[in-house]
Amino acid sequence: MAGWFERKKTDAGNFRFSLKAGNGEVILTSQNYASAAACDGGIASIQANCAMDERYEKLEASDGRPYFNLKAGNHQIIGTSQMYASAASRDNGIESVKTNGVSTDIRDA
Repeated sequence: MAGWFERKKTDAGNFRFSLKAGNGEVILTSQNYASAAACDGGIASIQANCAMDERYEKLEASDGRPYFNLKAGNHQIIGTSQMYASAASRDNGIESVKTNGVSTDIRDA
């Protein structure tokens, strides 16, 4: 089953999206956007950048757990992963974004 983007309006009136894998697990979450159109632009940026290795920033949280950011060509963060138990799991998460990030399936939560 292919992944999809889930777009949601927050209680504060902003918009954000999550990229979900085919099993429904969240693999990447966006920042908050002021409008639905800006949120859709963020999704388009994920679709355009997810295949490029150089767009991924592999990081460690202060407690040592690995995670990653996906950045646009202008170096702005367009999505952040969950925290992972290992670097190998994080790398699998990146591969999942590469596979699912091209999805054109956008659903409203």
